[in-house]
Amino acid sequence: MKYFLDSAKMDEIKEAYETFGIDGVTTNPKHIMLSGKPFMTAIKDMADWANEQGFKDYNDFPISVEVNPHLDDADEMIKMAREISALSKCFVIKIPCTEAGCTAARKLEKEGIRTNLTLVFSPAQALFAGKYGCKFVSPFIGWKEQNGEDCKQYIQDIVDIYANFGFIGETEIICAAIRSPKQFVDCAVAGADCVTAGLQVYKDAMHHAFTDQGMKTFQDAWDNTAGN
Repeated sequence: MKYFLDSAKMDEIKEAYETFGIDGVTTNPKHIMLSGKPFMTAIKDMADWANEQGFKDYNDFPISVEVNPHLDDADEMIKMAREISALSKCFVIKIPCTEAGCTAARKLEKEGIRTNLTLVFSPAQALFAGKYGCKFVSPFIGWKEQNGEDCKQYIQDIVDIYANFGFIGETEIICAAIRSPKQFVDCAVAGADCVTAGLQVYKDAMHHAFTDQGMKTFQDAWDNTAGN
């Protein structure tokens, strides 16, 4: 399963890449805002960093960048997607799962501009991404679970549907808005291709109280070993 970082902050991207070996980055307008940079500056910084790392395109290291969320016309989304895509071959364009968004995603894929259909909250919505050959589909987890929904079956249904129709390997499933290590595990058990989460969630997933206890036990033993 691939690990993506949900952030537009360069310090977090660098740390996550060096520490956890992340396989890509996902961003949205809120992440751009939290970076403290204008939109174009933030995405150009990510493009420059990806180039410095030697990544050739989205197959090496995909960076999902979302179009202006105020756009509700497919042609306007396509125009902005082309402008963003031209900045880096690593960029994958995030398009919302709306009628205009689905039209835009389908046309962009035919042009060879890879897309990530986002704000997906049901298997029915996820079907469109597979049908259109989007590079990614992003079913959200955290938002639904905060609303009291159990997402294990929801993700399993998407994985099963994709297997039924040969979408697996063509459209990768990114479990989005991951808030906890348990959600990582649920998505991995279901067979999702990727998870995307903030840096702290990766740190939480690495931590376990018994690991700390074991380290303390072994450190004490080392210190009390004759000759050490």
